[in-house]
Amino acid sequence: MASEPGGSVHITVTVVFSAAPRTVQEVNIRVPFGSRVVDVLAQAAPEMGISVAQLQGLDLGVWGKKVGINHLLLDTDRLELYRALTVDPKVARRARFVRQGAKSAGLFAKRRTNSKAGY
Repeated sequence: MASEPGGSVHITVTVVFSAAPRTVQEVNIRVPFGSRVVDVLAQAAPEMGISVAQLQGLDLGVWGKKVGINHLLLDTDRLELYRALTVDPKVARRARFVRQGAKSAGLFAKRRTNSKAGY
């Protein structure tokens, strides 16, 4: 928390967004104390090169916990913007297992002789 010469107190919030796989945008924003998520998003969107319309419908979180747009932010908070999953994680894991096969995957890598697969 930093105080300005005029007496107003500002906080620094980090905004993190991943628009595509393996890309992360991170911006540090200074806002007045008592700012809400919606205020920070309005200021961060142009700096990140995205429109406010693109931010609508995204889930929001602070340090991994979901919050609403009216959540009050504190100094050094990390505001995270979550995009929707394109693949169910369980389905992706099963597909990887099928592709790799039972011989090289985790628990099944060391198999007893003359035993069934998976035991």
